[in-house]
Amino acid sequence: MAFNGTWKVDRNENYEKFMEEMGVNMVKRKLASHDNLKITLEQTGDKFQVKESSTFRTLEINFTLGVTFDYSLADGTELTGAWVMEGDTLKGTFTRKDNGKVLTTTRNIVGDELVQVYSYEGVEAKRIFKRG
Repeated sequence: MAFNGTWKVDRNENYEKFMEEMGVNMVKRKLASHDNLKITLEQTGDKFQVKESSTFRTLEINFTLGVTFDYSLADGTELTGAWVMEGDTLKGTFTRKDNGKVLTTTRNIVGDELVQVYSYEGVEAKRIFKRG
């Protein structure tokens, strides 16, 4: 339950290059780099309730570990996949519906930060969140 809480994005590493690889246009990439994303995570057993709030949208996602669900990125990209726990790591594996390529995401607590790592087609990016 270490993920429980509200997390506000603090900094990004290679995020714009990752979005470029994902096919996000330049204007949306520039805006997304400064989206003020806030994530509220609440874990109860193997169920998660996630609230994402940013400059562009507010979204609530409920999922159960290991159960496939559909998800849309802020740019409209449609994905299907699931989250699992691997030790202390929350790992999501999602397949794009438009091209069948795989996006993986991991979330880890490192010190007092939530580190979210994205990987797509060999490009990796990080978004680091502080409790907010």
